[in-house]
Amino acid sequence: MYKILKQEGCAKRAEFETVHGTIQTPVFMNVGTAAAIKGAVSTMDLQQMKTQVELSNTYHLHVRPGDEVVKKMGGLHKFMVWDKPILTDSGGFQVFSLAGLRKIKEEGVYFHSHVDGRKIFMGPEESMQIQSNLASTIAMAFDECPSSVADRAYVQASVDRTTRWLARCKTKMAELNQREDTLNKQQMLFGINQGAIFEDIRIDHAKRIREMDLDGYAVGGLAVGESHQEMYRILDEVVPYLPKEKPTYLMGVGTPANILEGVERGIDFFDCVYPSRNGRHGHVYTNQGKLNLFNAKYELDARPIEEGCQCPTCQHYNRAYIRHLLKAKEMLGMRLCVMHNLYFYNNMMEEIRSALDEGRFAAYKRQKLDGFQENDKKDLPK
Repeated sequence: MYKILKQEGCAKRAEFETVHGTIQTPVFMNVGTAAAIKGAVSTMDLQQMKTQVELSNTYHLHVRPGDEVVKKMGGLHKFMVWDKPILTDSGGFQVFSLAGLRKIKEEGVYFHSHVDGRKIFMGPEESMQIQSNLASTIAMAFDECPSSVADRAYVQASVDRTTRWLARCKTKMAELNQREDTLNKQQMLFGINQGAIFEDIRIDHAKRIREMDLDGYAVGGLAVGESHQEMYRILDEVVPYLPKEKPTYLMGVGTPANILEGVERGIDFFDCVYPSRNGRHGHVYTNQGKLNLFNAKYELDARPIEEGCQCPTCQHYNRAYIRHLLKAKEMLGMRLCVMHNLYFYNNMMEEIRSALDEGRFAAYKRQKLDGFQENDKKDLPK
């Protein structure tokens, strides 16, 4: 059940009840593609970092270790020792990202595994079966994510097929949730709005999928090459056509600034690899913008990554030591940076929820965006 607690303009502060606990939204989901956060971060660490939802990938877990293995181990929650909600994305994005290795047909997609080259077929029914085996809290519908530069005719045909696939996903999930051997019989299904940067195709698709009465609705196919302004324009156009009484998820987004803009436009759920990927390269987020800890100016810097930050990294370690670890290629350096970044994101979401609770989100957003630009201003030529 989804319940809106507060609103400020289009921004929503809500609660979403699931079989694995209640999610406070807006929320950032921490990306653990293969059932682990890259950077040697455990699920025990995630508990310390205010994580509400973990996200894993259907395609990657199907390839390795195999979804049947995960099912035999009691499902993803038991397998990775995580008792809070998990969202699994459907494998649809791999249709986009593995463009050189796949062939799309009406029945589904034929892949070559990026691991060993073996042939894989995945369609709506297969994606639902795999996600049912994984026993995630929320399953995503199988879709195609057309390129932001694809022509109109291709995008329209792709979106029409995604709609047909969504109907098949819904039918299959209803069947799977009735089966005796299904681990999570209360698995939820989110549909995905597509349409590249054609707002009329997006709006028409939103109208069609909202009729299917799903558990939630995602906006996919953004942050894949279009500008931030184009992304915000599409959100302005399409979000009003998605059901307000259901959670809305902006897939694969994004920077802290993107998240603030998304919340303002009515988005509840976000996910992105940025905090972990950037952390592994020594790039860390602060309220004054992003820092690159490889820079020589941090060699003798005894301050934590951010003064006042309550994350496990900032509680104990300074910039100079973390820089040394990164330069020495010690895994601990990556781990400390990833932990800080995930905490920063989750803590920002907590601040956003508090600002919405108190009716001051617009002021919070302005203050936060001004702060992010501080380091950029320092680096401008005099």
